[in-house]
Amino acid sequence: MGATGTSGPVMDRDEVDRALARLGAEHEAIETSLLALQDHAGRRLLEGAELTGVTEQRWAVTEASITLLWTYFDAYTDALRTARDIRARRRWSSREDLVELTELLRGEAVTVAGGATAVTHAPSPHGGAGRLSTRYSLAALVDRMNELYAASLDMVVAADAVWSALPARIDLLAAELQRTRTLAHSVGVRPGEHPSGDDLERITRTLTKLREQVVSDPLAFWKPAEGSSAPGGGKPDTTVYDREARALEEVRREIDAVLTVRQDAEQRLIRLRDVLSRADRTLAEARTARGEVLAKIAATEVPVVSGPPTALQEQLATAAEYRRQAQWHRLSPLLESLERKAEDELLRARESLTAVTAPLAVRAELRGRLDAYRAKVARHGLAEDPLLVERYDAARRMLWSAPCDLRVAEQAVLRYQQAVAELLGAPRVPGQGGPEDRRGDAAAHRGDSSV
Repeated sequence: MGATGTSGPVMDRDEVDRALARLGAEHEAIETSLLALQDHAGRRLLEGAELTGVTEQRWAVTEASITLLWTYFDAYTDALRTARDIRARRRWSSREDLVELTELLRGEAVTVAGGATAVTHAPSPHGGAGRLSTRYSLAALVDRMNELYAASLDMVVAADAVWSALPARIDLLAAELQRTRTLAHSVGVRPGEHPSGDDLERITRTLTKLREQVVSDPLAFWKPAEGSSAPGGGKPDTTVYDREARALEEVRREIDAVLTVRQDAEQRLIRLRDVLSRADRTLAEARTARGEVLAKIAATEVPVVSGPPTALQEQLATAAEYRRQAQWHRLSPLLESLERKAEDELLRARESLTAVTAPLAVRAELRGRLDAYRAKVARHGLAEDPLLVERYDAARRMLWSAPCDLRVAEQAVLRYQQAVAELLGAPRVPGQGGPEDRRGDAAAHRGDSSV
């Protein structure tokens, strides 16, 4: 090493050669990167696009940065060429040459016009904004170029990624939207007539606007990756696209439901008529049964049986008319509603029949119990016992007479059971305070199930 200069110790020939080799490799790498950026498809698209919003603002800065990068690179190239020329003067460089090379390679020997550094709208690391010129060392100049290159590449890659991903996907969704609209129109799903028709119009407007925004302002749809400093770190923001894709899928399902209605409407209408017919027949049976109960059973509350609902019949006629007119979009919800209501109506009719015939079921149960105990008595040879004959005849007259008072008849049956239990020496019948014959009761219950 020689004496210390403004750039530190004077470099020797080996140090100069190594520095020139390293700078030459850096120069080649920088040139390759700049040419790749210059030829980048995203940059070419940005140059020819009518930009708006944040992309327009950032492209203005990026375009100026790219211009400045070439300015810096030219200055770097000139300085490197000068250093190489000085080194090539002699095989063994003189001290004066080494001093000059040290200053050139390590000192702030590269001058860049101040106007060039100002176009990026940001001050240079040396406060060059507003100055006539700024001086850099080769190392500082490389750092500055790397900084500008990373920022420029990040913007170009982000815009290109959005343009590569979203417009094509939007076009595919728009094509699917058009097919869905055609299908919807064929089944009568139109704007103003069906909610799905209105949804299709809204999705169409949204996709058209979305594509225009993506093309003119791609960076508005870019989500940088958190914590990533690599150029282009992030992904396209597909929130709006995904929402409309889901909305279109819901509309497609609705259209499929309408198509299904068109295919099986006749069978569904036939089933509906059958269910309503069964409900009507059941109600008619309940009304007939109510008359029978009122005639045969005394002192019993018998519920009133309502008539068949005319509203369902009217809606069924409307559904048939919709089918004849091929108004499938209106028929679909009406059929679903009618199917629920028809099942509910059939269930109501069955419940009415059950409620009306309950007294007859009670009478039948009492008759069966009475006969079962009589059979039990006969098995024990007591069929001719006067008390049992008397109580049996009394209970039988009550149960087989009309109108039958169920409360009185039940008491008569219980008295007969009590007498049977006492004669057989068993415990009374529950509820009568006497002995109860568990074996007899079991036999009676077996008799109940067989009567």
